[in-house]
Amino acid sequence: MALHHRALLFLWAISCLLAYVASQPQSSITSFENLPARLFFFDDATTAVYHDVVKGDVWVSQDEGKSWERAAGVPEGKASMVIEHPFDNRVAFILSRSTTHYRTIDRGKTWQSFDMPVAPAMVGRPLSFHSDSEKWGYILYQGTVCKGSGWSSVCYDETYYTKEAFGDESRLLMADTSRCQFAHSSKDFKHEAHPNLVYCVAFETSGSSSQHTLTSSRLYSSTDFFETEKKIEDLGIGKNARGVVAFAIVSKFAVVAMKDLSEGSNGDMLLYVSVDTKDWAKARFPHSSSARLRENAYTIVESTTHSLAVDVLSHDQSAIGTLFVSNSNGTFFVESLQDTNRNEMGYVDYETIYGVEGVGLANIVANARDVEGRRARKQLQTRITFDDGRTWSRLKPPAMDNEGHRISCNPDDVNCSLHLHSVTLPHNFGRVFSSPAPGLVMGVGSIGDHLQPYEECDTFLSIDGGINWQMVRSDAHKYEFGDQGSILVLVNDEEGVDSISYSTDFGKTWKTHNYGIRMRARILTTVGDSTSQKFLLVGQVAKRDQKNNGRFAAVFLDFATLDRRKCGDGDFEHWNARSSTHECLMGHKQSYKRRRPDANCFVGEKFRDPVPEEESCPCTEEDYECDYNFVRDGEKCVPAGPEPIPADVCVDPTGTYLGSSGYRRIPGNTCDRDRGIKKDDRVEKPCSNAEPAEGQIIHQTFEFPSPIVQFAYFKGSAVILVRLNDHSIWQSPNEGYTWNRLYPDETFVSFYHHTFSNDRAYLITNTRKFYYTTDTGKTWYALDGPTEPNTFGLSVLHFHPMVSDYLIWTGDEGCGGFHENCHVESYYSLKNGRDWTLIDKYVRNCAWARDSELLLDPNQILCESFQNKEGNQRGFGLENPLQLIAGTDFWGRQRKLFDHVVGFAKFSEFLIVAEYQASRQALDIQVSLDGRNFAPGEFPPSMRPDQHAYTILESSTKSVFLHVTTSERPAPYWGNILKSNSNGTYFGLSIDNVNRNDFGYVDFEKMINLDGIALVNIVGNPREAPLTGRKLLQTRITHNDGGSWRPLPPPRVDSNGNKYECDTTKCALQIHGYTERYDVRATYSTPSVPGLLMAVGNVGEYLEAYDQSDTFLSRDAGFTWEEVHKDAHLWEFGDSGSILVMANDEGPTDHVMFSTDEGLSWREYKFTDEPMRVKAIVTVPSDTSRRFILMGYYPRAKNSAVAVHLDFSALTRRLCVLDPEKPNNDDFELWSPSEEREEQCLFGRQTLYHRRRRERNCVVGDQKKIQEKIVKTCHCTEADFECEFNYARDEDGKCVLLPGLSPRDPDPSTQCRSGDDDYWYELTAYRKIPISSCEGGKRLDRGPAHPCPGVRGHGAFFWLMMFCIPVMFAALAGYWYYRRNGYSRGAIRLPGGDNRLRYSSDSGVLETLASVPWFLLGIAGIAYEWVFEQVDHLVVQLRGRRGYRNLPVDEDAQILRFEDEE
Repeated sequence: MALHHRALLFLWAISCLLAYVASQPQSSITSFENLPARLFFFDDATTAVYHDVVKGDVWVSQDEGKSWERAAGVPEGKASMVIEHPFDNRVAFILSRSTTHYRTIDRGKTWQSFDMPVAPAMVGRPLSFHSDSEKWGYILYQGTVCKGSGWSSVCYDETYYTKEAFGDESRLLMADTSRCQFAHSSKDFKHEAHPNLVYCVAFETSGSSSQHTLTSSRLYSSTDFFETEKKIEDLGIGKNARGVVAFAIVSKFAVVAMKDLSEGSNGDMLLYVSVDTKDWAKARFPHSSSARLRENAYTIVESTTHSLAVDVLSHDQSAIGTLFVSNSNGTFFVESLQDTNRNEMGYVDYETIYGVEGVGLANIVANARDVEGRRARKQLQTRITFDDGRTWSRLKPPAMDNEGHRISCNPDDVNCSLHLHSVTLPHNFGRVFSSPAPGLVMGVGSIGDHLQPYEECDTFLSIDGGINWQMVRSDAHKYEFGDQGSILVLVNDEEGVDSISYSTDFGKTWKTHNYGIRMRARILTTVGDSTSQKFLLVGQVAKRDQKNNGRFAAVFLDFATLDRRKCGDGDFEHWNARSSTHECLMGHKQSYKRRRPDANCFVGEKFRDPVPEEESCPCTEEDYECDYNFVRDGEKCVPAGPEPIPADVCVDPTGTYLGSSGYRRIPGNTCDRDRGIKKDDRVEKPCSNAEPAEGQIIHQTFEFPSPIVQFAYFKGSAVILVRLNDHSIWQSPNEGYTWNRLYPDETFVSFYHHTFSNDRAYLITNTRKFYYTTDTGKTWYALDGPTEPNTFGLSVLHFHPMVSDYLIWTGDEGCGGFHENCHVESYYSLKNGRDWTLIDKYVRNCAWARDSELLLDPNQILCESFQNKEGNQRGFGLENPLQLIAGTDFWGRQRKLFDHVVGFAKFSEFLIVAEYQASRQALDIQVSLDGRNFAPGEFPPSMRPDQHAYTILESSTKSVFLHVTTSERPAPYWGNILKSNSNGTYFGLSIDNVNRNDFGYVDFEKMINLDGIALVNIVGNPREAPLTGRKLLQTRITHNDGGSWRPLPPPRVDSNGNKYECDTTKCALQIHGYTERYDVRATYSTPSVPGLLMAVGNVGEYLEAYDQSDTFLSRDAGFTWEEVHKDAHLWEFGDSGSILVMANDEGPTDHVMFSTDEGLSWREYKFTDEPMRVKAIVTVPSDTSRRFILMGYYPRAKNSAVAVHLDFSALTRRLCVLDPEKPNNDDFELWSPSEEREEQCLFGRQTLYHRRRRERNCVVGDQKKIQEKIVKTCHCTEADFECEFNYARDEDGKCVLLPGLSPRDPDPSTQCRSGDDDYWYELTAYRKIPISSCEGGKRLDRGPAHPCPGVRGHGAFFWLMMFCIPVMFAALAGYWYYRRNGYSRGAIRLPGGDNRLRYSSDSGVLETLASVPWFLLGIAGIAYEWVFEQVDHLVVQLRGRRGYRNLPVDEDAQILRFEDEE
């Protein structure tokens, strides 16, 4: 070949090689010694920051990571934290651990130092920024001040502010803060508040001592940086807005986390939400009691601008939750997804798809039952939503793998789905699944029934927003999107590699690029908006390849060198951002312009985010929500009450006005009203529907077609259900103002309210179908039970006190035809009835062992099960023993507790079993406190329930009350009430001859909210009654929990001022009791007013007939009484006693009587022209409303019913003022129960209660009540003791030994084990009432003292030293750490990092000593938290995702539910 030909060929080869190299990705490598704690790009800029927290250095790259330089002007080793300005992409800050810090205003090219008075607080984000670009220099700085040194040092936080980004002199904003934030700190949180409005969570007192209580933590606000204005935000609940733990702004919502310090609370967390900084509302969750979060942890996850998403821990033993989404103002939540996966840190597997409204991915725990019950390994499944969480579906897998082979299962099978790893197992920086690249979603996962471990997974891609998926690579890979999706980059995440894979056609084909060094990939990232063609890969280099250049390498990858042209208009397509079934969301469709998959070009629009195109949709039902003052009732929005109108409207009461239709467009919704429905048009209404003027009363009458047989309110709600005799169910969402019939085609046999979850109810039909609600009846859903409901008179449903979804169903099987095998079967469900598992057949009663105070195994089921399981169960008698079986692990492991029982019951902390002894044909009472160990109840020999019926009465004072029938047919029924000791084993006589009726119900009632006060009716003629068949009843009251009983003192005069005819010592007030009531819930007392009682009765020696009785009232817990009206009346308490309503109960009436001064004066209100027979007066169970329902019938139509809604809300609109700091200047009084003795003590303590003053005409409303206050502990008196076992009171009230019986064994060993001193005592005729806390004084229960043997023989000094030395060391260490760092266990965190609260415990010395072992663990926990904060600081970007909010578990919280059965 000629020489020049060879030269040309060589030049051609060289040029081809150069062209090939030029068309390949380019890469360069920079070595670092440590992984970055933070690695980020300035927004819309090529500048990257690499923070080596181990060495304390910051590196800056101005060319997207190709070259790096140490931050100029920042000394080596000083960088503790790097924070970029979220609203100005030129500004960032480097904080040191000292008081000198550094700022850049040119994206890291230069850095200037500035000094602060204090070092920064060790929280996630010690800086808070203003969102207004004109106020970019407005910054809040949180620092820590420490005073003293060593053991005596005290630390607390202070917040400073600057208006020129620390270019000016920073000034103190507030001391003792745990979090401060500008109200304008989010672009989405749009409101008209003052531009300088600042919120601070801080303490009321000075931090110099660091001794704080949680009650002093408040939310403060100011518009002048607290120079002259310091406002306490009351959150709409007044001075009860205490216990604020955290504050954050999430999307368009301001959220306050607060610990519930109200009376009866167990420290539950509350959320208060505002969308305008003016009005705050409590967030209400559907499956919590009284809108309280039963759960002890919740996480505010990534939320949209039109709803707040919160995941709530729903399983105590495992990290499994339930996802809720809110309405547009963030206050009312609905259940979105059950059994969501969480980790122990509170992070939730939930993420929305970037840029596509309404689409999100979540992981659920498919085997939640096994995880909770057996501690099984979680089996995760992935779900996707296209409608903002309303519905969820599985991910349909691809039919082929990445090599073209068919997958091992059928993609159409529900058990063959795609499952992806999510937030709880992060493997890269930034978002898990998506980026601003339109429609592109990637993930690492597996195909099958559930998700496999990460190392066994493959990499998948969707290019249509998650609808369809393809496997793009075997093995797990890190992935990143670039150039709006025109470049996809993958790197193996299971082993060390030296190359990456990339695709330029949306994953159809893949190429590789070798970057020249083998390493284990740790981070793959690019600019934040994924518009660049340059990437940064950080990995750990193998030791053999390190070459003294550092353990870690940052590989700069440049794909701009690929041989691709710039895209033109023909290279783009319009992509609809949502599936065809959910095109419209929030009133519009959404589409993007993106590059076609087969176009070989680059977009090249760097830092230009894809902009969605929105097309309005015609307005539909989904675009509207209920207007203010309206509530959801099924598919409709109905008035919550009369509609408020301006004062100049409806001057003529017979006229009309234009009012709300009940609907409004959801704020932010852009639907086209002209092309759709217009549900928010104003409608003309009669003025009678408007809110009345002040001082007026209104009513509404509704007639039902059949008599009422069942009715009940949802607790804590205005919604009431009514079941009629014709098997229909009606619902009113507004306390009887309007009614609608539920499912007219169904035949309902009963309904149940969930005992432990106030928002849930269940409607039972005569078939397998039942309906349930989780939002107080706003929506109902149909499901099938496992059988038809039972016809044996047994409860169909039993509920779990801890997990609302756990149900037990008791139904019939084989009861059709000739009934030869008719029997009862019980099933349980862990998913609120979605599926059922058989417990047992031929049972009578199956229930969860756990109760609100009976703290047994939460997964245990108790069943009364017949031994012989064949034949017709209706014919079973004593020949077929009824066994009591305990099944743990959801009936997985069974144990027989008793061979033959009559039944079991749970009362307070007691499990009580009636065991049948066939040999003696007698009953034994067995009592247990733990469900495993039972002790027989010991009775006085003459009162054993061998041949007698018995009734277990209410127990709430650490004792069991038992009524034993002693007079039976043919004589009238009555019996004796026995009371147990504190563990329910020894029973002694409390009072004899107590009345009962034929059904076993007893005239016994305890006073609500005042323990130990009870009323009974006794038979006053026990000798004559068996002969005459007529019982003469007398009333007795106890103020010491049954220790002694006395007659009710009669009033001095009647309601007309006249003296009573009966005025001898035998005369007393006698009242009608429990056994005579039409509605057994119409109690003497009310939970809302301590000490207030009403009753119907007479003054005389015996109780007269009901229609010869009058109505009486007591304001001091029954010590004194007054007659308030002649004749027998029904009564009801409203608005915490500020209004009392009565209706005549002796015949039809056309009016009610009402009083606003607790019976001093009464007024009439006529509600009908045709008198009706009132059978019940109903209001909300808490007695806090001014609205009532009269239920009854017209005498002309006894086969129908009438409900009259009475509204007294407008009588007065003045709210009662409660000021505990100035009790003499408010509308409330302090009251204490008194026995008219020198000390106003009850149960050994003087307790004061707040209640409205009788003469103050004002509205109490739903403002928080102040918890009762124990002023002092009293000396023991005779009233603090009751008769010991085998003793009873004689006519003089003294405890004497019953004839023929002997005293109980003093049992010295038990006394010495459980006693609080070194002696045991001989027993006397008395024992101390368990609930009494008296100290000193007369100890009637103690005879002569004897020293305890054994270890108790050691002197006090010996045991003091043995116990106190380790305690002192532990307490000293804990006290030092507490004083030094102010750490609080169980802190709840919202956005902005660690919100550390420093407060002292309110517990006394005994509680402190008792908790020493836990305290030692607490010290270890504190140390772990400190270490974790340091480690977490290194991986803050792995855990801290934008829009992701974490509220970890409050480990000190114990949630107990106290709730009476309806």
